[in-house]
Amino acid sequence: MTRRDKAYPADLVSLREVGLRDGLQLVKSWPSTDEKRAWLMREHAAGVRHFEVGSFLPASRMPQFADVAAVIDAVSELDGARSAALAMNERGAADALGTAVDEIVCVVSATEEHSQANMRRSRADAIELVRAIVRLRDEAGHKAVVNAGISMAFGCSIAGRVAPDEVMRLAEACLEAGADVVGVADTVGYAGPRQVARLARSMRDLVGDGRFVVHLHDTRGMGIANAAAALDAGCLILDGSLGGLGGCPFAPGATGNVVFEDLVFLCETKGFATAIDLAALAAARAIPERAMPGEHFCGGIARAGLPAADWRA
Repeated sequence: MTRRDKAYPADLVSLREVGLRDGLQLVKSWPSTDEKRAWLMREHAAGVRHFEVGSFLPASRMPQFADVAAVIDAVSELDGARSAALAMNERGAADALGTAVDEIVCVVSATEEHSQANMRRSRADAIELVRAIVRLRDEAGHKAVVNAGISMAFGCSIAGRVAPDEVMRLAEACLEAGADVVGVADTVGYAGPRQVARLARSMRDLVGDGRFVVHLHDTRGMGIANAAAALDAGCLILDGSLGGLGGCPFAPGATGNVVFEDLVFLCETKGFATAIDLAALAAARAIPERAMPGEHFCGGIARAGLPAADWRA
């Protein structure tokens, strides 16, 4: 059984809660380490098992992630939980491999313009970074899955249109470089359901099953519709953030990720079991809401509650 098979079973939908990483990358204040632990524990008690918890970047640049190693340790104490964290360079990867992290997330931009703005690397160099991280992981004998995500996969706020064939070329190159999992991200919310379904079908054909990631933002209100399209096209791994926290520095004024609670509701109503207690998950929002009173939290479940009648498929 491969690392990917252990992390993401082929017969289940896996929902990755990215609020503690993507959700915090643009905030003006953030939870303490103890508040992050409480956030994790409440979500874990509700049934969440996949958590993206931070980035290995200098604390001077991203102080909200200065405690990423401690948060990874907190995840490792939770039965069946898996942690993921972002590494943008070799130093970050080396730091990640000094922890018990279960998944190292790499980024490859779909356009040269965004790659230079985001990483100060060409796309070719970003793919070589994936290869280098895989090599470092193997040399260290570490258990981590290496996940390569293609950002701006549906359109770029700098370069404009992105050809789906180019995204697939990059995804294939990441797999050739040794990535265990690949994914596509609608980083600035350009896509609609048709575009998501088309690219998800291509990704499914590339990897041979549904174990590829679709990471969606709700910039133009298409997040849940796009998630439904991804599920219908065979995707079994989706990202969301509690309360829809998040955003992208290359999409000023944009809203954040797909609301995680609404994503659970979508999956359950479509017949995809998540093993997540949605009422308990919704209650977990109280922790980040108290910790970050100045942040905007979204979500239909939070606004309207669960239906009174049996709502699962």
